[in-house]
Amino acid sequence: MIKLGQLNTLRNQIFLGFMFVMVIVLATVGYFMYDQVSVLLRNSAEKHIQQTAIQATGKLDELIRQINTLTAQVATNASIQRLLAQEVDGKQISFTERQTIQQEVRKYEAYSTGIRSIELYTGDFRRLLPLDDTSLSSRVSDEWISRVDRGKGRLVWFGLDPRNSDVVIAIRNIRLIDRSFMKAGYIMVQIEKSYFQLTDEVDGTQSETRELMSLFDETGRTISSDFSADVDGNTILDHEGEKVTVSGEDYIVVQKQSKATDWRLVILTPVDYTTEGISVLRTAIIVSGIVGSLLFLVFTFILSTMITRPILNLIKVMRGARFGTLIPISSVTSTTMEINELNNTYNQMVHSLNELIEVVYQKEIIQSRTELKALQAQINPHFLFNTLEAFYWSLDEKGEEELAQIVVAMSGLFRYVINRSDEDEWVTIGDELDHAERYLKIMEMRMLDRLTWRIESDEACRRVPLPKLLIQPLVENAILHGVEQKVGPGTVKLCIKPSSRLGYTMVMVTDDGPGMDAAKISSLYSAMEKGRTNSTKGTGIGISNVERRLRLSYEDETDGLEIRSEEGQGTTILFEIPNEHREGTET
Repeated sequence: MIKLGQLNTLRNQIFLGFMFVMVIVLATVGYFMYDQVSVLLRNSAEKHIQQTAIQATGKLDELIRQINTLTAQVATNASIQRLLAQEVDGKQISFTERQTIQQEVRKYEAYSTGIRSIELYTGDFRRLLPLDDTSLSSRVSDEWISRVDRGKGRLVWFGLDPRNSDVVIAIRNIRLIDRSFMKAGYIMVQIEKSYFQLTDEVDGTQSETRELMSLFDETGRTISSDFSADVDGNTILDHEGEKVTVSGEDYIVVQKQSKATDWRLVILTPVDYTTEGISVLRTAIIVSGIVGSLLFLVFTFILSTMITRPILNLIKVMRGARFGTLIPISSVTSTTMEINELNNTYNQMVHSLNELIEVVYQKEIIQSRTELKALQAQINPHFLFNTLEAFYWSLDEKGEEELAQIVVAMSGLFRYVINRSDEDEWVTIGDELDHAERYLKIMEMRMLDRLTWRIESDEACRRVPLPKLLIQPLVENAILHGVEQKVGPGTVKLCIKPSSRLGYTMVMVTDDGPGMDAAKISSLYSAMEKGRTNSTKGTGIGISNVERRLRLSYEDETDGLEIRSEEGQGTTILFEIPNEHREGTET
């Protein structure tokens, strides 16, 4: 029993416990990895196949975009627009004018590749180019024409030409730009199938993995393909993600669909490509398990020793202590934070009473100093107000009425801001407008003739309550980032009016400054969302702080700040608040 008790030590428990857990973990992971390795490798190969499909689809979309751009340029050509407008007006296009159209179209064909022909038709399906009398309705089906009309000017892809399986057809409406995009005709483009050959563009992937690639239109007909002649494309399309056999070899089917054309790209990858390397990985797992077990044994032994040795030393020191003669053990150190903390706690027990007295004494001193600093930090605002009033009377006696009015405005501005009573946290819109007017008067004197301003408010709206200092920061922002950034004089307008939402009031600040682009507006919204400001100019509260206070004060009763601006068109910042403040929403 004594021997068993001696073995039941913390060190042995840590060592055996870690070893037991490690054996279970290694056995479970090894079995799972051995059982699932083929699946993991197949998934990795499928990711590679998906990447190949994405690259091929990207190439296809680029080819389609080029055709779309070309047909758009032809459809918006000035000469074609003018002649088709003439046709809409009832004046039939002459043969000479059709030759002119032909010359214009040939210019576009000269700079394009893969296009066999471009055909133009009038709104009543008469052919303008080539120079014959074939109609569009005899060329394609009525269902195709209806799809083009529903496309409203978009290029509609139809896959292979029913009359010629070597070309692909796409059709779009020609709409008159100067006549509210009225339908005036059709443009049909015939593209060579070779134009959509994608295999050689995917970084040589096919030569490395023996992949086969084929492109099908929306009806399942083959546009381009690497498949052998005996492969049924329709059968392949029905086996997405499954295994198929082609020419005696097993392949995995992967499909990608083009959003622009609804065509499907099918890639066949050999199954043996997805499973190669299994034996190598299995060997690596076994070797890694053995090496990991050995390393874990060594490190577990070292770790258990590092943990238990300082504890044993601490026990020896504590056993050497006698009642009434507690001995500090500062000589016992360890790299483990918990052991050091235990040592420090034991040392502190010796002087616990003195330390408690010292702590209480220090707290009393700190509290007294804090109260004294708080008392010293209290500034009597009446001294500032009385000084400004003395300035006012002095300037008034000297006939400096304008400067005297500015001093009065400054006194009102400071009185409004410095007053810190809790009941003044919420004010009326009228109070905010008076404060904003004083600020604008001061800025008008500073900027001279560069600033003009006006305040428009509905009388009923002036009694609506809102948090203090919510409007003036927006006015300050309009001057700093609007008027001051503009060459020449600028205008700031502050408008308060009832909102279109029943029971709400709209506050709107507008400047005629340089405005902002969409990227700048987006960055401002992002900054407001993060609760900070991107502004590096001025020391005002900032629109981010206004946004945060709106959200805290009204919660879901407000949509926050809205920014409307265009480059060179000025900026408007507005928000809507309820006319009645609901108790309990203030934060």
